[in-house]
Amino acid sequence: MQLLSAVTKYFGKNPVSGHRCISRLAGAAQYFSAFEECLNNPDFVFVGRSRRPPGNPVNAMLSFGYQVLWNHLLSLIELQGLDPYSACLHQGTERHAALASDLIEEFRAPIIDTLVFYLVNNGMMKADQDFVFRNSGCFLNDSGRQKFLTAFLRRMEEDFTNNSGDSQPKWDLLNQQVKAFKQFVYNPLELYQPYQIR
Repeated sequence: MQLLSAVTKYFGKNPVSGHRCISRLAGAAQYFSAFEECLNNPDFVFVGRSRRPPGNPVNAMLSFGYQVLWNHLLSLIELQGLDPYSACLHQGTERHAALASDLIEEFRAPIIDTLVFYLVNNGMMKADQDFVFRNSGCFLNDSGRQKFLTAFLRRMEEDFTNNSGDSQPKWDLLNQQVKAFKQFVYNPLELYQPYQIR
């Protein structure tokens, strides 16, 4: 009830944004409550999502990975000539390219979250070697960033089967979805189809 009250107070005259916010928060809370069950390395504990700053190594990897992916999507959005500050799900400001935040949502779990599971469960990241604690948070250090980015690039070069049944690297999937969103912007009758995990 406190959440509803705070969101209503914050969004006030724009109840649609408030309802979207509540839906996202509720969905994220439910998703991340089950996240720890997918980790099988006792050196990595996850009791919930924390960011700004991330509170532990798992959150540090999630935050870093989301930012890397967000930056790449922002580049693709700008290359397609779309306004990155106009979005559907997130509120844009002069400092927040909300369209990148919209489009990243469909890729967080299949690209970044699964990469974190892979790195943790296969012992590729070391909790005592690849992270640094500072400013009340936990962050990847140089070796951690190098390991994460190497694995991320390898993951993005992996092939997947797209909606048409064709095989292509995951890099192409991001570009394909940004182009599909552009089509939707110019022709709203052609509905945008988000990527679905298969």
